[in-house]
Amino acid sequence: MAWWIWIIVGAILLAAEAVITADFYLVFFGLAGLLVGLLGVCGLHLPAWVQWLLFAVLAVAGLVLYRGPLKRKLAKVDRAMGPELIGEPASAQAAIPAGARGRVELRGTAWDARNDGDTDLAAGARCLVKGVDG
Repeated sequence: MAWWIWIIVGAILLAAEAVITADFYLVFFGLAGLLVGLLGVCGLHLPAWVQWLLFAVLAVAGLVLYRGPLKRKLAKVDRAMGPELIGEPASAQAAIPAGARGRVELRGTAWDARNDGDTDLAAGARCLVKGVDG
């Protein structure tokens, strides 16, 4: 395949990862496509079967070696965000009885929440984040 096709395929896969939540699978396929394309740009002309094999090996190696550590590192960043959410206002997406769990909107994103108050929250009711668990 021509080098520019690999570059386009790699860019499309990276863009797809950004648009849809593919849980860091498409990133490694996109990077593998870009790397195979860059080999062609550098003047290394390989047969199509070698290009496909290299693409597959790079993508799988990236998944195996880097996906887990990357996800763990990003999960630590999410957990570190907890203290800054305390005191933030949220709104209930549906009615949440006292002591029950439900969904709230916070900073434009839906979150699982527990109503620790003694009164029920009506749909659309404003509430405050008192703690973060997970």
